[in-house]
Amino acid sequence: MKRAALLSSLLLILLGLNSCAKKSPTLNLLVWEGYADPSFVKGFEEQCKCKVSASYMGSSDELVAKLRGGSASNYDVISPSSDVATMISSAGLAAPLDLSKIPTYGQLSPKLTSLPLVRVNGKLYGVPFTWGPNPLIYDSSAFPRAPESWSVLWDPKYRGKISVWDDLSTVYMAAQILGYDKPDPSHLYNLSDAELEAVKKKLLELKPNIRKMWSTGGELTNLFQNHEVVAAMGWPLNTVELKKKSFPVGETIPKENTTGWIDHLMITSASENKELGYQFLEYMIEAKTQKQVADVTNYVTANPQAGQLMTAEQRQGLHLDDVDAYQKRIYFWQDVPRRAKYNEIWNEVKAAQ
Repeated sequence: MKRAALLSSLLLILLGLNSCAKKSPTLNLLVWEGYADPSFVKGFEEQCKCKVSASYMGSSDELVAKLRGGSASNYDVISPSSDVATMISSAGLAAPLDLSKIPTYGQLSPKLTSLPLVRVNGKLYGVPFTWGPNPLIYDSSAFPRAPESWSVLWDPKYRGKISVWDDLSTVYMAAQILGYDKPDPSHLYNLSDAELEAVKKKLLELKPNIRKMWSTGGELTNLFQNHEVVAAMGWPLNTVELKKKSFPVGETIPKENTTGWIDHLMITSASENKELGYQFLEYMIEAKTQKQVADVTNYVTANPQAGQLMTAEQRQGLHLDDVDAYQKRIYFWQDVPRRAKYNEIWNEVKAAQ
């Protein structure tokens, strides 16, 4: 009897441990920098009695490579941008969403939710999270006035003092300099072979000015802080981080306008924590969390109600008072049908001495 009681007790203990394990799972993210900041993620961990573990990506291509490279099951939630969101949805790398589990979805900007980016065969694969531009960031001690054009990056007097993002956005920017966005900005994402060759030539002319190609936001922030560069294409997140460090930084959208992104949150098809993933998506698009995300990143929120929680100064800084006019200056990334060719051109630029 004593032995049976002992076995019974051990069984109860094991069941209890198993129950605890289920109550304290880990949600693994593969997202852009700034999207797992403790200032707002901690609230989710406490609310759901779980742990959030984040890995960061430096480009959309890195995200796709990891999802296709056999490590998809390592991640539960991802934050693809608008250039690869459609491909990830159609390739079966993300799980279709049940909106009944995301009640706050109805609060999101109709301009964003009406886009076809994450809709495939009548199913929805992602929720819009944030959006914003790839601005020209500059050291205001080197530039008393904001540069007017992206062409400033090619100015010989900034030899070895420029940085560009190790991403196809730099290809798009050079294409804008060459006027390939006129009359249709979406043409940036479907350039011909001849146009891509011209872009490559233009970027090769930029090489002497490039101190370093940055691959993470933190890397670019450090390049500015160490006075290694005076101008770069960057993220609003860089501007926020540099201002916190009292660095003399400025941010502008040049006369050619700029490209930008709409980031979505998706649950991977390989995730074993899909229910927790749903809770995370719901938490991240709630107005309160969206405001906290904007505090960290200075990106525009997908939930307009977040603006009601902001100061007038913050709303103005995020252009929430003139969203339509602001969006006209941003050519949002789209699916790139010939992405392999674009990457081939970009890799040739990087390899050139």
